[in-house]
Amino acid sequence: MFIALWLAGAALWRPALAAGLDLPAARTIGPLPLEAALARRQSQRSFTAQPLTVAEAGQLLWSAQGESRAGGRRTAPSAGATYPLVLYLVAGRVEGLAAGVYRYAPQGHRLEAPAPGDARAAVAAATRGQAWLAEAPALVVVAAEASRTAARYGARAERYVAMEAGAAAQNLLLQAVALDLGATLVGAFDDAALRAALPLAGAEQPLALLAVGRHR
Repeated sequence: MFIALWLAGAALWRPALAAGLDLPAARTIGPLPLEAALARRQSQRSFTAQPLTVAEAGQLLWSAQGESRAGGRRTAPSAGATYPLVLYLVAGRVEGLAAGVYRYAPQGHRLEAPAPGDARAAVAAATRGQAWLAEAPALVVVAAEASRTAARYGARAERYVAMEAGAAAQNLLLQAVALDLGATLVGAFDDAALRAALPLAGAEQPLALLAVGRHR
């Protein structure tokens, strides 16, 4: 019932593509206990054709890198609060969103104006034969600008950034379970090819990829 009411309210939201889009407010209370989400989590590589809602996409992004309290603190831990991670939503079938690659802005819980076009096939082509990724309604790419952390921690930064990416990915995987969605974490990809398929900024490098959709 809680999810149904939340999604019904989110359906009233309408995006303004030209200037980026404010996402529906993330929920902080849900019907599924953490223990149940842990028990149900499993990798899923087959999805229905039914799209995600924009509320679901926003909730997934918030779970991984959203602001959770004053001072800009986020849902995943970060060494020295340096926050090197950047999330990109590769939207193919998301209600309320045109197909494109959107950069998630934790400040304000919003998506920046997208690079237009369905990039799922290009992303899948960079993943060493994992064609099933192109069928997922949405993909989330976890990228990082490690220099943010290296400025404070030097050579240890690489380890800290990897730890942070893992924490963010697990948050998203558990949130998918709580939304009755399936998701899979993918790490096998050609870095250069994946970078070429995405509008990554500056020194950002892709670290992980997550596919999300509805259970068959």
